[in-house]
Amino acid sequence: MTTIANPTTSVADTQAPHYNPKSETAGAKRLKSIIFHVVALAVTAVVLYPALWMIASSFKPNAEIGGSNTSLWSSNFSFDNFVTAMEGIGGVSTMTFFTNSLILALGAVVGTILSASVSAYAFARIKFPGRSMFFGMMIATLLLPFHVVIIPQYIIFNQLGLVDTYIPLLVGKFLAADAFFVFLMVQFMRNLPAELDEAARIDGAGHARIFGSIMLPLMKPALISTSIFSFIWSWNDFLGPLLYLNTPEKYPLPLALRLFVDQTQSSDYGAMIAMSVLALLPVLVFFLVFQRYIVEGVSTQGLKG
Repeated sequence: MTTIANPTTSVADTQAPHYNPKSETAGAKRLKSIIFHVVALAVTAVVLYPALWMIASSFKPNAEIGGSNTSLWSSNFSFDNFVTAMEGIGGVSTMTFFTNSLILALGAVVGTILSASVSAYAFARIKFPGRSMFFGMMIATLLLPFHVVIIPQYIIFNQLGLVDTYIPLLVGKFLAADAFFVFLMVQFMRNLPAELDEAARIDGAGHARIFGSIMLPLMKPALISTSIFSFIWSWNDFLGPLLYLNTPEKYPLPLALRLFVDQTQSSDYGAMIAMSVLALLPVLVFFLVFQRYIVEGVSTQGLKG
């Protein structure tokens, strides 16, 4: 049987490739994705280069740091800078400074978590006269510069004989003086369903039981975020210890680093950089371990109970 071709179909139509707009759209999206990732990697490299240079320079001899030497890595890999940095300053070892910073940072975390969570529960879940007024006064303290209260606070602690102790640096943490963390937890608690409190009260639970058994487990993202920021801010605090501490044996790492820079020879850049790396390492580890809770806490803020 003979097949008759369609006279309306030309040879060009049969040989021309079929046009697919979806394939072009997919190709454009792939190209944009590649460009985006290349740009993101380039920006990341620029941002991280100073940190990489600091870490690499801590293993270099002093002669290869700065000057005309622009290479990132050195063939003369050595731990001599860290040995010099660990010797400390003025007979005080670096481990002593490290321990002091750890005491202040962990004390700040514990105090902030305890006081801010209890205060936030009172503002978010307990109805008492003047609650809105007191909450507004607390928020208003965020607008008060720290430098305004330095002199009155120092006079009070000096008259109490608390200068050159850790009490002036930690007492505010246990008294919910950090209004930012209280505000953070209040907003988190307000997003939790109020039906949980009502069900617990029907079962005979009081505020202490509701706070300890219901609120605290649900507030884990907010508590972890508060712990991270409180730890980092306390670990890097320079002005507070500079004002209230006079004994070098009580200095934290930021003051020790400044003292190390002042007393070390100006050409010993390797030891300075090595001590900076040692001071940075705990903060970096603490943040990397708990960073996922920051994202979890931010995403939870958008949920409504």
